[in-house]
Amino acid sequence: MSTPFPNAPASSGAPVSATDYDGRPVLVEPETRRLDGAVREAHVPPFAPPVTHGSLADLPYDNAQAAPDAAVLSRKRPDGRWTDVTATRFAAEVQAVARGLIAEGLLPGDRIAVMARTTYEWTLLDFAAWAAGLVTVPVYPTSSVFQTRWILHDSGAVALITETAAQAAAIGPELARLPDVRHLWVMEKEHVARLADAGAQVPDGEVAVRRGMLGPDTLATLIYTSGTTGRPKGCALSHGNFFAEVDNAIELLHPVFKAQGEEPSVLLFLPMSHVFGRMVAIACVRARVRLGHAPSLAPDDLLPDLAAFRPTCLLTIPYMLEKIYNSARAKAEAGGRVAAFDRAATVAQRYGEALEARQTGTGSGPGRALKTQRTFYDPLVYRRIRTAMGGRVRYVICGGSPLGRRLAAFYAGAGIEIFEGYGLTETTGASTVTPPLKPRLGTVGWPMPGTRVRIAADGEILVAGDHVLRGYWDPQAGGVVPATLDGWLPTGDIGELDDEGYLTITGRKKELLITAGGKSVAPAPLENWLRQHPLISQVMLVGDGRPYVAALVTLDPDGITHWRQMIGKHPVPPELLASDEELTEVLQRAMDEANKLVSRPESIRRFTVLPVDFTEEAGHLTPSMKLRREQIMRDFSHEVESLYVR
Repeated sequence: MSTPFPNAPASSGAPVSATDYDGRPVLVEPETRRLDGAVREAHVPPFAPPVTHGSLADLPYDNAQAAPDAAVLSRKRPDGRWTDVTATRFAAEVQAVARGLIAEGLLPGDRIAVMARTTYEWTLLDFAAWAAGLVTVPVYPTSSVFQTRWILHDSGAVALITETAAQAAAIGPELARLPDVRHLWVMEKEHVARLADAGAQVPDGEVAVRRGMLGPDTLATLIYTSGTTGRPKGCALSHGNFFAEVDNAIELLHPVFKAQGEEPSVLLFLPMSHVFGRMVAIACVRARVRLGHAPSLAPDDLLPDLAAFRPTCLLTIPYMLEKIYNSARAKAEAGGRVAAFDRAATVAQRYGEALEARQTGTGSGPGRALKTQRTFYDPLVYRRIRTAMGGRVRYVICGGSPLGRRLAAFYAGAGIEIFEGYGLTETTGASTVTPPLKPRLGTVGWPMPGTRVRIAADGEILVAGDHVLRGYWDPQAGGVVPATLDGWLPTGDIGELDDEGYLTITGRKKELLITAGGKSVAPAPLENWLRQHPLISQVMLVGDGRPYVAALVTLDPDGITHWRQMIGKHPVPPELLASDEELTEVLQRAMDEANKLVSRPESIRRFTVLPVDFTEEAGHLTPSMKLRREQIMRDFSHEVESLYVR
């Protein structure tokens, strides 16, 4: 449905049913609005009614009452096995820790910071803090002392809980400059259990009183942005923001949260300090989907966790899916089966595209021959990839940056449905997501139910809805300052809406390169395409104010080691690879293929291979793997200059 572009204020609209009378999901297409012949706004009405009372703190108690024996979480034991945690037990643990926080003198509205990897204790502390009327402030465990001090100071946190004693020791000398911080607790020293013991004398009614003080408009958390373009800002998200996000996500992503027959489960391994991981954890508790936590992304740690937990759904970023694909291909090549793998990959991509065509009404779906080919390659290739992800994974929620049509089609053809999403910390997670019944590969889907997406005159994406934050934390201004204008949040991203309301992200507004010839270049599409190459780890385009576009390239260590073995060469130090002629030829072919996607003025004319990879520790990547472009430009200014010297 399309109507003229209005100047009406954003509104969520009345909820619609997301399922038919049998409980099966139905398709609710967005309403689109046009201006000058182009779609400039898309809106999907909410699937879930707004929450008018209560808070996230109530969820463990509601679960314990509604389904006391349901396994709402699983906790990893020291021997590597997983133990289910029932709704009753989790509510009791939340209650005990909440009483402990009250016993330690924390008052309603106090901020409590949590610095830890993705662990069971993180989720426990989140809900316990809310039950005690507190506001949680996540701190990335990889944050520097300076970053940690800034967040603690800016938020006015009165307590900090770290995962390790080393983290506590690092921040210890700064506490004299942080007079608000009165408590420092350490998970590995069993301080969470001690908190539970400390609250033994606090009446249960005190927790009930504090929970009763909370409502949808109460501040739930301050999540600080990763600061790709400046000092991090505290996004003030309310309990109602999370309800609007997770309730509509649960209804929309029916296969993930309400699958019939097989018990749905999610193994969370992305940082809970990031809004993406936090939102999914809350959604799992809300929907009583069994949730597990994996603290390490290292393959030697994560693969055994996947095999033991056996999730039905994962949430991840494109980087991880690219690594899984490239690793599978490298193993096939080492075993002399690369030609078969590539044929299987082509079949999977064609199969995924055929599925998409059938769902969108543009084709009849996979034909008999294609089905036969897919059946043949399933045990040889696809099943091995699914096994590496635990064996039961049917769905993946992917965000952070565009995955790309090729890989999305491959995974769909391999039997894993990808739900791509787009959102910000400011939007409590996703603002758009792939609709389960009508995916369009290469896009980030339709607006989430209850969300409006608008494209401004300069191409910037604007978002409105009940999941959008009310403002940024500003202690100098006395609390929260507005972040929206007439209900619309400027995202800083550039994108396009097609005729059916699907959103495609083309770049960041502040990252656009304008060459000396006046050509505007969005670096993200080429960077994302090249990053899928098995030898490439990261790519950053340069060329602002320069005569042409060039690229800084870092290498994938595993990919390079495998490639050199396959061509019969011994490993060499990274600094010698930049002058390797064979490697240069391989990378140049990749550049040539990427350049086919863009016009001549947007194409990459030169590139240089850096002797080191971009890392979070060096300040080149955010914890969510985004490039810190200004820092990279400073640290590699000499290499950038060399790209423009003939």
